Amino acid sequence: MRKALQAILSLAILWGGSFAAQAQSTQASTYCNPINIDYTYAVYDAYRDISYRSGADPAVVEFRNEYYMFVTRSMGYWHSTDLQNWNFIKPEKWYFQGSNAPAAFNYKDSVLYVAGDPSGSMSVLYTDDPKRGDWKATPGILGDLQDPALFIDDDGKAYMYWGSSNTYPIRVKELNRKDRFKPSEKTVELFTLHGDKHGWERFGENHSDTVLAGYMEGPWMTKHNGKYYLQYAAPGTEFNVYGDGVYIGDSPLGPFTYAPNNPVSYKPGGYMNGAGHGSTVVGPAGEYWHFGSASVSVNMNWERRINMFHTTFDKDGLMHVNTYFGDYPHYAPAVPGKAGDFAGWMLLSYKKPVKGSSTLENFKPENMLDESTKTFWVAEQNNDQQWVQIDLEKPGKVYAVQVNYHDYKSNLYGKVPGLYHRYVVEGSTDGKNWQTLVDRSDNYRDVPNDYVELGTPQTVRYIRYRNIHAPTPNLSISGLRVFGVGEGKAPARVKNFKVNRKQDRRDAMITWDKQANAQGYNVLWGIAPDKLYSSWMVYDDNKLDLKSLGVDQGYYFAIEAFNENGVSQRTKAVKVE
Repeated sequence: MRKALQAILSLAILWGGSFAAQAQSTQASTYCNPINIDYTYAVYDAYRDISYRSGADPAVVEFRNEYYMFVTRSMGYWHSTDLQNWNFIKPEKWYFQGSNAPAAFNYKDSVLYVAGDPSGSMSVLYTDDPKRGDWKATPGILGDLQDPALFIDDDGKAYMYWGSSNTYPIRVKELNRKDRFKPSEKTVELFTLHGDKHGWERFGENHSDTVLAGYMEGPWMTKHNGKYYLQYAAPGTEFNVYGDGVYIGDSPLGPFTYAPNNPVSYKPGGYMNGAGHGSTVVGPAGEYWHFGSASVSVNMNWERRINMFHTTFDKDGLMHVNTYFGDYPHYAPAVPGKAGDFAGWMLLSYKKPVKGSSTLENFKPENMLDESTKTFWVAEQNNDQQWVQIDLEKPGKVYAVQVNYHDYKSNLYGKVPGLYHRYVVEGSTDGKNWQTLVDRSDNYRDVPNDYVELGTPQTVRYIRYRNIHAPTPNLSISGLRVFGVGEGKAPARVKNFKVNRKQDRRDAMITWDKQANAQGYNVLWGIAPDKLYSSWMVYDDNKLDLKSLGVDQGYYFAIEAFNENGVSQRTKAVKVE
């Protein structure tokens, strides 16, 4: 009898669990930047009592049909089978302070190499069992390396690229792979920044600093169809305009030619800015993916996250990183035929009316809905009595929710064990009767940028977040983002779109007529009508002072408007010499 009762009780629990989980997907078909991993708390500023999570300079490699991601000062690294779901590995042997701007390379699926000692003097480490992490060091020291990038060509020859400076160029040495990676005497200087010609290489937020020189750093080599694509980052990791450019060559040692569509990885507008100092990896189904550093820069300039973007090479051999709607949901790498495509789910929560259980000082709930990662809500207390409620104003079909926690006086340092987030997100059509959309009430994972796709989309008008447990001293959220499709009309085509290229040809003032029902606009540009590879998301405003252009390059420009219901028809591309 007792066993029968236990069986009935177990069945009831399973039934109840299935109802609770019905709205939330167990295997999401989409992802949303920034990627949701258990970012490590930085120790770099610990003695100044400045606490913040950070993940930057990702080196992602495939090894034996799985993936490994090495991240600056993370006390370990991450493993994935699909580039979407990541688990942290605490290796048996690793850098005590974490690696710094790490290099990684898979050699013929037999051995995995890394380098990235924070001192700048380092051995090349190697293992054939990265899940265990029994790393060994080659008996030799490579000196004066910052931001190293190891590359081994198909012929077995090895090369070490490096550079992190506003003075010195990207450089390379050939290494003897068969003799302890012994470096050649000769150092080859490859290329340096030319902010006088390449607008996007200029320093500062929006490339606005004309005094300091930009930083060139973070090289990464990709070989594709016999060509060598040497990527590099500029102008500074703390800025919204941090991106990656590329030079293309026929040899690992060059000479290299500047790509006309630079920067190839660029994400200056929207919620999560930045796409620089990254790596490019071949993922599921042979598709390329680019991982880059994104800026938070609230507690400290080095407070960062990681973005992932689908990457292609066009018929002319130009590399293209797709950052269009780059912090909205996109189809995941393992989704056949759609991988990397924009899902078409819009932001239902942008600047909508919101109220909360409490507010500490002036950190109001409205700060969660303004699409700025630098503003945030802080509750008076961190307990299970805290909540926020959003009025979407009109019903919308909700497909996914993203909760981005913020570190406000967190006082945590290093890789802290046992962190987890618990919460529930509910939806309602009338503000009185609620159904569960996201159930994290039994979650034991650390999910600081939690993105949850609903298994069954729900049409609601009201959204309520109820806190259960946050692992930080303060409950703070910088972005509570609700994605779906509204029931109204998308904006009409934008009118009076004008591009005025200035006397300084690196700059262009772009203007257009405001749309009455638009949340924002995507300004797109490129070197041909079918190569509008760059985009800048502009909220509310009807102008963009663009400072990213190349002096010697002509461009085509277009624009589209968007709101919670969809995206307008794009204007015809206009040519600007």
